[in-house]
Amino acid sequence: MIEIPELAFGGLAAGTVSALALGSGLWRSRRERARLRQEMTGLRHQAEQSARAGAEEAERVRQAFTAELRHLAARRMPAEASRTAHPHVPVPGPVGPEGAATEPVLAALRTAVLQERKRVDAAARAGMRGTTREIQASLYRLQDILHGLQQRYDEPELAQDLYSLDHENEQSLRRAQVAAVVCGAWVGLAREESHLVDAVTGGQARLSGYRRVKLHNHLDPGTALVSHAVEPVAIIAAELLDNALRHSSPDTSVVVNLEHVHNGVAVTVDDAGVGMAPDERAAAQRVVAGTDPIMFSDLGDPPRMGLAAIGQLTRQFDLSVDLSTPSPYGGVRAVLLVDKHLLSHIDPALRPAAASTSPSTRTGEVPRPEPLAEHAEHAEHAEHAEHARRTEHTEPAEHTHAPAQPVPGSAQPTPGPGRPAPAPAVDDLPRRRRRQVSPDQAAMIRPSAAGTAAPARSPEETAAALGALQSATAAARDAARSEGTPPR
Repeated sequence: MIEIPELAFGGLAAGTVSALALGSGLWRSRRERARLRQEMTGLRHQAEQSARAGAEEAERVRQAFTAELRHLAARRMPAEASRTAHPHVPVPGPVGPEGAATEPVLAALRTAVLQERKRVDAAARAGMRGTTREIQASLYRLQDILHGLQQRYDEPELAQDLYSLDHENEQSLRRAQVAAVVCGAWVGLAREESHLVDAVTGGQARLSGYRRVKLHNHLDPGTALVSHAVEPVAIIAAELLDNALRHSSPDTSVVVNLEHVHNGVAVTVDDAGVGMAPDERAAAQRVVAGTDPIMFSDLGDPPRMGLAAIGQLTRQFDLSVDLSTPSPYGGVRAVLLVDKHLLSHIDPALRPAAASTSPSTRTGEVPRPEPLAEHAEHAEHAEHAEHARRTEHTEPAEHTHAPAQPVPGSAQPTPGPGRPAPAPAVDDLPRRRRRQVSPDQAAMIRPSAAGTAAPARSPEETAAALGALQSATAAARDAARSEGTPPR
């Protein structure tokens, strides 16, 4: 039989063990809760730190992007807009890596500005083209009027003034034509096949300083241009010569050489002017090459249209102009190359070059025949000289016009009480070279004049001689009517 004390001791022991086990569990549970609480606090602290860092980073990015946008609007976009017109203008880069996102904005701006420039330039060209067309028409009408006046009046001084006005009108017409070509208009004239030297000389005659041009023709006789290339070559030659004359001293010459090359004919223009810097020469070469489109805003103020017109013509008519080398005289050398497919041939015996052009230096040149107009001119000189001798004392005062110089091969009346003094020299225009007179033609004029070569006449002498011829003709006809004989 178990005693009560032992039972109590056993129960107490069991309770103690149970209490110890329960206390140990509670302690472990409390420690686990403390650990969990500590971990939760750490995680909460880390989350707060992460949120704070994220907010700080977002604020930094926002500030950086705002600064990038300000930099884009204040500096990069204006520079990009300016660079469309001036390629040398630098465009600043982005402030930071965030600026990479703004590159599409610059590309879109570049496209929009270029399209707007093209639209404005096209509108300006259209307006300028219409204006120049009207100006050209007015100048052509004025040219016809001047030519009519030259045929109507025979006073030497008036004839000289009319020639000077005609030359000034020709220069204005050239400027209007160049402006029209830059605007995309047609050259304005359609010509037949012509001698290449005539086209170059025609361009020279459109300039105010043409007397300084020394042309050396080394082409084969009869070297000509096809019809659609005559006027473009004349315009290009005039602009190259105009640049050479403008940028060189008035006491220097501009040398022009025409010679055959492998691919055609080269027209070389050399001046002794100030020349161009390498970057200026490169820029001018890009303009005359005609490869890049030319806008009005690129021509300066006032616009310099000469090289721009050359670039338009070289692109349209398959010509080429080179300005890459300096002149041996210290200035600029310009070379116009006319390819073989733009060249033609004219029989110089049937259609000789103009008498005012430089003769060819090529050996074996076919002698230039005397034109029929020259025959008629000499015969008319002889006829009017005979009338002048017969009617010298009966000529009315109102038909008397004394020439500044006597006409070669004719007897001219000398100034008298009823005759005005010779007209003073005003200005000289392009000279017409006198041809050699054959023996048959010399016999038609006078035996005494056949043995001497006719000297080159100045423009004043030519104008005075024409006035004297017309005066003598009118006087002879009046005398014939008074004698009752039919006028010749």
